[in-house]
Amino acid sequence: MTVPLLDVAQTSQTLEASPGPAPIVRVALDTPADDCFDYVAAHGVAPGDLVVVPFGRRSMVGVAVEMADSSDVPPDRLRPVERHIGWMPPLNAEWMALARFAARYYHRRLGEVMLPALPPSLREAETWGRLGQRAQSTQYRVREGQGDALRAAVPTRSRTAHALAAALAATPDWIGLADARALCTAAPARLAEWEGAGWIESSIAARRLLDIAPDQPPSVAPPLHDEQRQAVDAIAGAEGFAPFLLHGVTGSGKTEVYLHAMASLLAADPAAQILMLVPEINLTPQLQARIAARFPHEPLAVLHSGLADQERSLQWLAAHRGEARIVLGTRMAVLASMPHLRLIVVDEEHDTSYKQQEGLRYSARDLAVWRANQLKIGIVLGSATPSMETWHRAEQGAYRKLVLRERAQADAALPTVRLIDLNHERQRQRHLFEGLSVPLLDAIQQRLERGQQSLLFLNRRGYAPVLACDSCGWLSGCPRCSAYLVLHRPERRLRCHHCGLESPVPHHCPDCGNVDIAPLGRGTQRIEEALATRFPDARIARIDADSTRRKGTAQAMFDEVHAGEVDILVGTQMVAKGHDFQRVTLVGIVHPDAAMFSHDFRAAEHLFASLMQVSGRAGRAGLPGEVLIQTRYPDAPALQALVRHDYDGFAASQLRERRQASLPPFAYQVLVTAEHGQLERALAFLQAARERADACALAPEVQLHDPVPMSMVRIFNKERAQMLVEASARPVLQRFVSEWVQTFGEVGSAVKGVRWQLEIDPLRI
Repeated sequence: MTVPLLDVAQTSQTLEASPGPAPIVRVALDTPADDCFDYVAAHGVAPGDLVVVPFGRRSMVGVAVEMADSSDVPPDRLRPVERHIGWMPPLNAEWMALARFAARYYHRRLGEVMLPALPPSLREAETWGRLGQRAQSTQYRVREGQGDALRAAVPTRSRTAHALAAALAATPDWIGLADARALCTAAPARLAEWEGAGWIESSIAARRLLDIAPDQPPSVAPPLHDEQRQAVDAIAGAEGFAPFLLHGVTGSGKTEVYLHAMASLLAADPAAQILMLVPEINLTPQLQARIAARFPHEPLAVLHSGLADQERSLQWLAAHRGEARIVLGTRMAVLASMPHLRLIVVDEEHDTSYKQQEGLRYSARDLAVWRANQLKIGIVLGSATPSMETWHRAEQGAYRKLVLRERAQADAALPTVRLIDLNHERQRQRHLFEGLSVPLLDAIQQRLERGQQSLLFLNRRGYAPVLACDSCGWLSGCPRCSAYLVLHRPERRLRCHHCGLESPVPHHCPDCGNVDIAPLGRGTQRIEEALATRFPDARIARIDADSTRRKGTAQAMFDEVHAGEVDILVGTQMVAKGHDFQRVTLVGIVHPDAAMFSHDFRAAEHLFASLMQVSGRAGRAGLPGEVLIQTRYPDAPALQALVRHDYDGFAASQLRERRQASLPPFAYQVLVTAEHGQLERALAFLQAARERADACALAPEVQLHDPVPMSMVRIFNKERAQMLVEASARPVLQRFVSEWVQTFGEVGSAVKGVRWQLEIDPLRI
């Protein structure tokens, strides 16, 4: 078939309004000023399109939300749409509904949800042409035996659509998107619709275009044990909205349950798409390779912030056009456009990384549940240590609980957990070697002699948390934050982990001149150095945010561990979850005590989850695993439950305490934070906002706490304060907040220069 190719630049050219009364299009822009703005729509603009519109003295990319016949804006002040993106299918109604819900629930403007959810290259009109040229490499053809069905389904009155359908049905060859648009200007939307109906298919050239995963031999699915098989059958056989909690001990084969359920769905529905969320970027490479090997013929897209802008845009487009049948991503992927979404998997659902802490402060897990409910599809929340909210819903019957009690490998047992009482070690006059106890060092030595691997976990990077002077008491405080500058000894730098300030290590005390300044405390760099001194022949690797800054470094280091080229691995939270270390038989947890003392009522929950996750890295390949935890508080309930591998008992005690204290999940919270150069101004803003609450529909169930400084009061020279709002019912709290935030503009006029943020369902207070 020979059709003249369209110049992609023409698809986003300046538009001219069609003759007659021009319709009005309401456009969402990334601005807090208003939800939508009215413009004169030009020919071809439809709801869901990306458009360029004038806004003040500049042009902005927005989303066309809806069409209207009239506007409250006077006709002489209405300005026309300048351009629109014509080669991309419009964002569908389901995606628009998701954005509207997120804006309403998190109290943000619609454009502040929609535009940041798009990849960067689509938010900048200057890149549309180049991106469109690459995106149009995708080709389409009619599925075998579906030509007549396609022609019959498209009415003849739609002349251009019928012409495109006839062209597809008449040839077995692939037709490119540019050629398709020459026949039908609405080709992107029509092709996506027909592919969803199963009449046509897109080429897996999209996968080569995106360079998603290296070619590798297909893998064979291992046999499932009974509990896994029951879980797969339940997920695959569910209809409508079906939320599942897959609660399995570490190493129980939760990922295999995901993959088998995905295989069942992909085989049953030729157009189905599946979204799989993981909490951190460093977990995507191994899971990506595993999915690609299991489903070698299914296009796979990956979405996370570590991708280059255009690469991320192409991956997003593959999901948006239905070409990628599996989408793997971090929290941002929950807002990806997927027109044929049929299943959502949230791995490690308890992880706090699913909560966005800047801009739109959304919970990807919660939005995933809402999205599954909206689409009436299944969602699987997987974890060895579910969040208290998820566990409570499962206990109440809102989620169906699927339990995996044993490890997947028949010869793999849960590791033995032992507590090393540092108080007892001191009484026996057994001194620590750079923070490492004698029993832990002996256990490492035994693994080296057996040719096995050890993992030491310390969730504190750098060499030491602070540098101190014994003479005058000087500490290396950050001048811009209520925090210390952390010593990074290999680089001979002091670095603030909050604002990024760096300075060289001083040769003497800045206050008294004493040259005897020393590091206090220990980070991963210092533990690595101590191990190298104690075990000079051991191969030691450190994996943390400092050692893995360059792209690809983390995966290369994990590959070395898996290949047996590392004897001792030292790491932070990056090594604690999702990794299947076959040769690790010892996990040493160096200093967990600091996490026990916190103003945050979730501290015990987060500590237990972190320690259980890292403990689960031991003993996965049939070799006995052991976990040694150094602590001065061996009687702590979280540690005692960990010794017994008793998540159920720990969760029950936590829920009892929270019910008595009226804390989540038995209450609902909103946190308002304010920042200013002066703490008094931030507190004054919150106090003024609190006083205006009396003028709103303040129900008896709503409780406003007094404004207080935050525990880390200053970051980057901004003083911060917070105010907590609680209620026993979510709808009551939402109604109050919706009315209350409308008064914040008046507060800002009275207390100038204050920046404030509203966070729904805060995870850390």
